[in-house]
Amino acid sequence: MNWILFVQQLINGLSLGAIYAVIALGYTMVYGIIELINFAHGDVYSAGSFVALAALTLLGATRHTAAAGLVFALVVAFLAAMLVMGATGVVIERFAYRPLRGRQRLAPLLTAIGVSFSLENILQLWMGPSPVPFPQLIPNPFFDLGPVSIGQMQLVVICSSLVMMAALHFFVQGTKLGKAMRATAQDWMAAEIMGIDINQTIALTFFVGSVLAGAGGVITGLYYGNIWFINGFRAGLIAFTAAVLGGIGNTTGAALGGFLIGFIEVMTAQYIGFQWAEVTIFSVLILVLIFRPTGLLGQQLPERT
Repeated sequence: MNWILFVQQLINGLSLGAIYAVIALGYTMVYGIIELINFAHGDVYSAGSFVALAALTLLGATRHTAAAGLVFALVVAFLAAMLVMGATGVVIERFAYRPLRGRQRLAPLLTAIGVSFSLENILQLWMGPSPVPFPQLIPNPFFDLGPVSIGQMQLVVICSSLVMMAALHFFVQGTKLGKAMRATAQDWMAAEIMGIDINQTIALTFFVGSVLAGAGGVITGLYYGNIWFINGFRAGLIAFTAAVLGGIGNTTGAALGGFLIGFIEVMTAQYIGFQWAEVTIFSVLILVLIFRPTGLLGQQLPERT
């Protein structure tokens, strides 16, 4: 085995897995609260990159923009994508999912698929059916780490994703709103009796998950240099697989699953063939659902009546 190539692919898998991990967090947060697989989440992630592109275009940001102006444009793009997507998540929950709460699980699931297709078509009508270039505003020199190298954009992706995961962990574990989310996830009826506003807590969960997805969309655009209205469909399915692998309903497990799926994808593409990458990923999903449905770090969620 060529160990240099293997380590290089590990680095590539780490950066790809960081993106999947951020998306998977949104899936696992929503499922942990209301046991809904929000298939529209991947398209919220994709829409975040389109909102960021619109903001950068409005500001006229290019690679030749002065450093201060470039930083300002990137901050505005991130804030715009995060806030707009956060608001989108709240609207989706309020008008698409809340009226179906307590119904048979098939109804919310079909609604989630419908919302996903709706978002995809809106993005297609907005930016067209072809991939759209995303401005490469951050230089991407490569740094040598012995015999392997890592790009500056890979470091940006990994570090920004880790910062978002740490911020989410602090929010969920260390704030009053985070405690309300955990209480609702454990037993929403008891939480409501204790005075927790269930509707507000669920809306907050959608907001936070969609904010993370929006930020992930911006990072992806900067990393790959182009965006496409259908990107969220593929990335969402893979991130869902990552959430199931790590333990859906468990934020730490979702992050772990994201990195593992990233490694699986790049290693399969390198050593077996690119065309087998998705086959391997979804085979992992099937095996996990058969042999360990609670995932690597997951726990059995309480049954709600």
